[in-house]
Amino acid sequence: MPPSLVLIRHAEALHNVDLKYHSLPDPELTQLGVQQCLELREHLKATLPTDRRIELIVVSPMRRTLQTCLTALDWLIDAGVPVIPDARWQETQAKPCDTGTPASILAAEFPSIDFSSLDPVYPDKTSPAGAAYRWSKPAVLARGQSALADLYRRSEDVIAVVSHSGFMRAGVTGRWFQNADYRIFDFEDRTGKDEGEPYRLVEWEVTKKKGGMGRSREEPVALGAGLPEET
Repeated sequence: MPPSLVLIRHAEALHNVDLKYHSLPDPELTQLGVQQCLELREHLKATLPTDRRIELIVVSPMRRTLQTCLTALDWLIDAGVPVIPDARWQETQAKPCDTGTPASILAAEFPSIDFSSLDPVYPDKTSPAGAAYRWSKPAVLARGQSALADLYRRSEDVIAVVSHSGFMRAGVTGRWFQNADYRIFDFEDRTGKDEGEPYRLVEWEVTKKKGGMGRSREEPVALGAGLPEET
């Protein structure tokens, strides 16, 4: 049976506060963002089903997602749950605030995280080598399917993913995520489907309206909405 997924958007970062910070490379969380992480931490500890276990954390290798992971999910990490940075879960655009930091620098900033398995092309999104991460509808949808296919084949009971609103909405779920909010999904049953059929998610009723923290917009959107056909 494939795992259930707890998809979490990072807490408030500097670029969420003011457009002037969109030119800031890979911005960090604000003080409010840190507080949001602490609120999310206590909420998840009190609310997640006790008969299900988060056994893996996958995180976008950007500062704001790494910080959210280490603050909101520290209780899982302290219990031995492994953390895997995965470039497929990074944000969609190539503007500075949505472009990551080289792994060698991240390793010094976040020494508790092992970046050895990170795609060596990261954080490139614009050269031919980084084409899988470019800001286009075909690339983002393909990246979402690649990320889901990898998780579908894993054996863990529940996997938590810390990612970004744009990618999770347009590339994976068709749902909105406010800062430090989350939604829980199961994989749609693939019995009888061809191997080439896309992976789809079915949201749990408990988060289906405005997210687990009640902060997110309720209306669904089409996968790929708002993405350019090519860049």
